[in-house]
Amino acid sequence: MAFDTDIIILGAGPGGATASLVLGKLGYRCILLDKASFPRDKICGDALSGKVVDTLKKIDPALVDRLALDDRHLPCWGVQFISPAGDVLEVPFRLDYQQRVASERAPGYIAKRQDFDHFLLNEALAQGNADFRSGLSVRQVERIDGGFRLNPSQGPSLTCRLLIAADGAHSVAAKALAGRELEPAHHSAAVRGYYTGVADLHPDHFIELHYLRDLVPGYFWIFPLPGGRANVGLGLRSDVIAKRRLDLKKVFHETIENHPVFRKRFAHAEPEGPLRGFGLPLGSRKRPLSGDGYLLVGDAASLIDPFTGEGIGNAMISGSWAAKQAVAALETGRSDAAFLQAYDQNVYRQLGDELMLSYQLQRLATYPRLFNFVVRKASRNPVLKETISCMFEDLDMRERLRKPGFYLKLLFARS
Repeated sequence: MAFDTDIIILGAGPGGATASLVLGKLGYRCILLDKASFPRDKICGDALSGKVVDTLKKIDPALVDRLALDDRHLPCWGVQFISPAGDVLEVPFRLDYQQRVASERAPGYIAKRQDFDHFLLNEALAQGNADFRSGLSVRQVERIDGGFRLNPSQGPSLTCRLLIAADGAHSVAAKALAGRELEPAHHSAAVRGYYTGVADLHPDHFIELHYLRDLVPGYFWIFPLPGGRANVGLGLRSDVIAKRRLDLKKVFHETIENHPVFRKRFAHAEPEGPLRGFGLPLGSRKRPLSGDGYLLVGDAASLIDPFTGEGIGNAMISGSWAAKQAVAALETGRSDAAFLQAYDQNVYRQLGDELMLSYQLQRLATYPRLFNFVVRKASRNPVLKETISCMFEDLDMRERLRKPGFYLKLLFARS
C-alpha cells in the first residue's frame, strides 16, 4: 500500500525534535506531530545537563553556540546534593571550572522548557525535512499491513512504515504497541512552581537537590533561572506516595513554610502561578525500547534517571539513536523487531550502566543515615565526587563501571 510518509515522529519535545534534526542531517524526510502548539509550557525541572550539550555538539557544534548565545538559557556549572542531615556535597560539572576563561561555554544550562523546546524544534524545522503538524492529538495508533495508522482527534488519519514514538510519559503509542502501563515502583510524581526572590542561589547557578528526611527517596529541588527566577519543586516515587497517602502540593507548601532553611530562603519569595503536577516514568528497570516497526524515545521509553530525574538529555540521546536506526531500516528494507533491536542495544550501551547506578543511589537514599554517611564521605572522596559529576556530564562511564578496581577506589579512597 501507499503510505503518507516513511517515518512519522509522534511528539516534538526534545526526543522527537532531536530525531527530526538528525534525520534532516542524514537527508531523510518525516512527518512530525505534536498535540500542542509551540511555544508551549512543559512541566519539568528545566535543567539541561552536559548530555544535552554533548548531543547537540555531536549533531552540529554550531547548535551549542546558538544555545549559549540565547539569554533564555542560563549557564550552569554544577549541582549541590544536600543530605537529610543538611550536609552539602557540591559537585562542579567540571572539577576545574573555577579556572575557566570568560568566553568558555558552560557544560550545562537551565531554561524553561517553553523556551528550550521551542529553540530545539526551530533548529529541527530549519533542516527543511519535516512536515510539522501541531495541535494534532493522536488518539489511536494501530497496525496496518507493513506499517501504522495514526488516528487524530480531528482530521484524516496518517500512515507510515516506521513510527518513532516520542509522545511523553503518557504515550499512546507505548501503551498500544508495547503494552506499557504505569509501574508505581518505577515511576515518580512531582509538583513544580516558579518563584522570584528565592534567597541564596549559587553565584555559578548550581542546581540544588535536597534529600529531606520526609521525602526520601525523592527530593526537593531549586533550579535557578534567568532573571533571578527559580524553578522549585519536589518529587517522590509513586508507590511511596500511595503508601504514605501524601498530597504533594500540601507537602510542598509545608516544606517551604516550616523547614528552617527554606522558611528563611522563601521569606520574600513570590510564586508565579500555581503549582503543577506531572509524572516521570523512571529508567530503573530495563524494558524493550522497540518492536516491529516502532522505536520508543525519551519518556515514552521510560528513560528518566531514577536518582537525578534527568530526562531531557536521555530523551535526546535516544532520539538521535532512533533516527539513525530508522535510516538503517529504510536503507536495508528491514523494520522487524530483530533488526530494530540494535536501537535498544545502542541506547542501553550508552545509558544502561548509568541508569542502574542511579537506581542503586535511589535505593541508598531510602536510608537517611546511610545517605548522610555517603554524602559526608563523598565530600572527601574525589572518586565518588567525580562519579556523581560524570552522571551529569560524562556520557561514557561504562568502561570504568565495568572494572572492579573502580568500586574499590569508590569505597576506600580518602583523598
